[in-house]
Amino acid sequence: MADYYDLLGVDRSATADEIKKAYRRRARELHPDANPDDPAAEERFKELATAYQVLSDDQQRARYDRFGEAGVAGAGGGAGAEDLFGSGLGDIFDAFFGGGSGFGGGGRRGPTGPPRGQDMEVVIDLDFDQAVFGAEVPVTLKLPQRCDDCSGTGAGEGTKPVTCVDCNGTGQVRRVRQSVLGQMVTTAPCGRCGGIGEVIATPCQTCRGDGRVTLDKTYQVDVPAGVDTGATLRLTQRGAAGPRGGSAGDLYVHIRVAPHARYERDGIDLVTRVPVSIAQAALGTRLDLPTLDGDEELSIPAGTQPGHEFVLRQRGVPRLQGRGRGDLRVVVDVIVPTNLTDAETELLQRFAEGRSEEVGSSGGGLFSRIRSAFS
Repeated sequence: MADYYDLLGVDRSATADEIKKAYRRRARELHPDANPDDPAAEERFKELATAYQVLSDDQQRARYDRFGEAGVAGAGGGAGAEDLFGSGLGDIFDAFFGGGSGFGGGGRRGPTGPPRGQDMEVVIDLDFDQAVFGAEVPVTLKLPQRCDDCSGTGAGEGTKPVTCVDCNGTGQVRRVRQSVLGQMVTTAPCGRCGGIGEVIATPCQTCRGDGRVTLDKTYQVDVPAGVDTGATLRLTQRGAAGPRGGSAGDLYVHIRVAPHARYERDGIDLVTRVPVSIAQAALGTRLDLPTLDGDEELSIPAGTQPGHEFVLRQRGVPRLQGRGRGDLRVVVDVIVPTNLTDAETELLQRFAEGRSEEVGSSGGGLFSRIRSAFS
């Protein structure tokens, strides 16, 4: 650590009053709230506090003057400013400079007022088509809502909340204690009114002074096109009402989408599989393809192979945050027939013979075996 006198910016002959004034001046300069972009600010402020603790005490100062930092090794001991003064750095800043600090949670604040209501969560189930094209879906849940009988104040009929006598309506109380720097002032929420600044002398009989009652509430949720399972919609101030007239929290709507019998999603693309027979794949055909936008004709060229993919542009899912849609990808499944009739079997065997293909479970068809017998 640097020399304590240098940290405070005073001579070694400085008086106790000069040291105190220097510390206050340097505290303004080095406080972390005054240097939000400097990660080393808090450490320098703690070093300054340690230097002041030593030099403001006559005995510790004498040992420091004689032996240096080693003579007061147990004084600061690397302690933070909270250990030195029994309060957070924000309280020190508040005592010196009139508050406004958020450091250490000790900064002075104005009346807190009624607290905000809780955020709420709900899960809604959508059909596949609703998720793709969007929908307006009703959602019903139990919510703490403003009491109509007292208009949310919590006060009984013909009465109204009165100013808290403990905090004079500020919602906070100030406490003064002595420290090495003199009087230290801290603030805390008022215990009598809970930080609201008002108390209820005659509570409302309906809500018992809370200003809220729990009832069923239905909202129409506007689901945008393109959502999928796992998406969450935030409805601002649609959550629980705050007590005693406090603002409402938010409602978070989690989306769950039911699967479709024919389609699957791949991002913003839709994927479906179309079965065709061997003859259709070999000779080609035209099919009526049901899509989410209506039926469309799909042309299957001759010689289409299993797994071939046809792409229908702009027939997929709308982009959730943007323009346009994904594609519809159609995958061809060539279906091998089973339970053939004798005539069908013979036709296929002739077809295989014409292409010199070995067929049949025994390694050759009927005509292949006959041909082998006369060769």
